[in-house]
Amino acid sequence: MKARKIFVIACLSLLAYSCQKGTTTLPPDPVAESKKFSPPDKTPVPQGTALELGLAGSAKVFCSALFVSGRKPEEAIVHSLTMFLPEAERSFVKYTIDDKQKTVTMSYNDTLSRSATYYGDCGCIINTKNGLAFSPPVISSTLPDASTQPWPMGDAAEKVKTPLAIHPDSLKKATTAAFAPNAYTAAFLVIHNGKIIAEQYGNDANANMQLESWSMGKSITALLIGRMIQEGYFKLDDRAPVPAWQQEGDPRKEIRIKDLLQMSSGLHFIAHMDPEAATYTQYLDHWYIYTGAVDAFAYSYSRPLQYPVGTTGRYRNCDPLTAGFIIRKTCEENGMNYHQYPQQHLFDKIGIRKQVLETDPYGNFLLSGYDYGTARNWGRLGLLCLQDGVWNGERLLPEGFVDFISSPAPGWDPPRYGGFFWINTDTFPIKEKAYYAAGAGGQYTVIIPEKNLVVVRMGHFNGSSEGTRALGRALATIVNNINQP
Repeated sequence: MKARKIFVIACLSLLAYSCQKGTTTLPPDPVAESKKFSPPDKTPVPQGTALELGLAGSAKVFCSALFVSGRKPEEAIVHSLTMFLPEAERSFVKYTIDDKQKTVTMSYNDTLSRSATYYGDCGCIINTKNGLAFSPPVISSTLPDASTQPWPMGDAAEKVKTPLAIHPDSLKKATTAAFAPNAYTAAFLVIHNGKIIAEQYGNDANANMQLESWSMGKSITALLIGRMIQEGYFKLDDRAPVPAWQQEGDPRKEIRIKDLLQMSSGLHFIAHMDPEAATYTQYLDHWYIYTGAVDAFAYSYSRPLQYPVGTTGRYRNCDPLTAGFIIRKTCEENGMNYHQYPQQHLFDKIGIRKQVLETDPYGNFLLSGYDYGTARNWGRLGLLCLQDGVWNGERLLPEGFVDFISSPAPGWDPPRYGGFFWINTDTFPIKEKAYYAAGAGGQYTVIIPEKNLVVVRMGHFNGSSEGTRALGRALATIVNNINQP
């Protein structure tokens, strides 16, 4: 049945593309055809051993924990360094911290080492023998001090308290649930009717800490694409303007911007959530863009197809990174500063004064997962979605865009993914429609339109599973006890 559904979607997609061209002639097998333009023997693959790459990625994560978030080494090394290093190897790894150079080095048995260095507003970047291919800029906000403006444009306390639509005991119960033992919750924020009604921090975190956000950054990419659509640079249904795909006969030129947002490009990019992941023996492309210190954009778009375009949803970093390439290309072609664009065109508009978007050594934002923000920052991004892309009367996202990112993508079975946002099907035990940004380690920004709610939960990596369950209990308590907006 599933194979039949994919076949039907593929046929409909190909028919739509053909009609776009003014013909109903279907192209040949697009998967096989794409390999003529990106032959498997010439498609880049991960270079280096899993241990070497794991050291590089761990050095970056540890560097960011110390110099971006300001966490203590003895805490961060325990709670946030399990992503890239196999458990069997961790006891043989040592670290050194150079506070003057703001560099972290991870060494294995004193025989192999990799390092990462902090570059201010660009966060930490893995060091390579070739150095950086760009000059990390200073990224500045034009907003006044946050203490001078009320929420949500600032952080000044409300002068007149708004009556709660939920009993304080229920709110306390929800907050307690969010900070369950072993959840390692760092931040919990509840926004109702645009007002903060609950906010708590733990595990040495605070309101101003830039916390690891991981793949919630994919949702930032969605909103940046939405900003560019609203500004008139392209349309959601436009074919993705990737020069490498534009040769005559290359079926990848049929990939639309919306296909990228729905993670349905069909590009062959192996990842940990693939159904066949258990059979993989090679290092995953999904991890390599974090640990390989390569041009992550070029690595992502230079793949052949594995599936016909738009037919099959797969959670793979190639799609958000290719979308990131389009953002960079659009900025550079239109005289805009790529590294300043998110701050000037999105963050400043909604009261975010600092959000750390880290890059590869080529200056490409790695918004697939190397990003750091405060709980309130994520609350503001959630509010923008809740308000249908309108902020203080200004439309920042095009009409219908929020509905697009929060609706199930047709290529996904089950229908649990939208447009760089997840759709709640069974992650959280609530019956109300909800969609959310999600990141490794249990990072969530949950939007529940029916209840006019945005709930943010952030935590340290080791608390991922328990943190998700704890958030589910907290959400159920809030949703079941809060009055209608």
